[in-house]
Amino acid sequence: MAFQPIVDILTGAPFAYEALVRGPAGEGAASVLSQVSAANRYAFDQQCRVKAIEAAAAAGLIATGARLSINFLPNAVYSPAACIQLTLKTAKRVGFPTDRLIFEFTENEEMVDPGHVANIIATYQKMGFGTALDDFGAGHAGLNLLARFQPDIIKLDMELIRGIDTSLPRRMIVEAVTRMCAALGVTVIAEGVETEGEFDALRTIGVRYLQGYYFARPAFEALPPMTLDSERQRRTA
Repeated sequence: MAFQPIVDILTGAPFAYEALVRGPAGEGAASVLSQVSAANRYAFDQQCRVKAIEAAAAAGLIATGARLSINFLPNAVYSPAACIQLTLKTAKRVGFPTDRLIFEFTENEEMVDPGHVANIIATYQKMGFGTALDDFGAGHAGLNLLARFQPDIIKLDMELIRGIDTSLPRRMIVEAVTRMCAALGVTVIAEGVETEGEFDALRTIGVRYLQGYYFARPAFEALPPMTLDSERQRRTA
């Protein structure tokens, strides 16, 4: 696993760290995900959860007070209550507070059974986990899913963020989504922030939680140092 912070720009502290799958020598996610099939999807999903929690604890995440965001495959979950048991056992074994776990879901393919996904989200929320819809605005992760169920968090796809400071359409879309989510009680995270212009535009819109190379690149099996200097934080306050 590699870890990348999601920054609370009001406090300058990490709100959460996302666990990103990597190969044993740090190979990119694509090299790993290309080996996932229907036959091994469940085992892969389970082991990713275990490894994310173990590696986060070993890296010192618990002491930071931040949350841990874990990607999961909805189609690998046959029963939310049953499939979460290994996750709970792992968290207990390493002393990771389960109320600081967030589960991100996204699908490159359209979800076969949105009702099943809604049940997963409802079950996880009842158990005290955070839930997040990743890559919002890309592929099938759009308004239709948000209309069916409301996760705790949506993560705006980086293509909506790229050049938002110079693109009126992107800015208007993100502003509208931010207002809509505020009315629904859904937290917004902007992914893929890379420039000061993007940072300033999102800060002006009112997006509090940001993630991207502008703050830190993912670190393999470690928590990377963040860059949110006092001047940027002063402008945000």
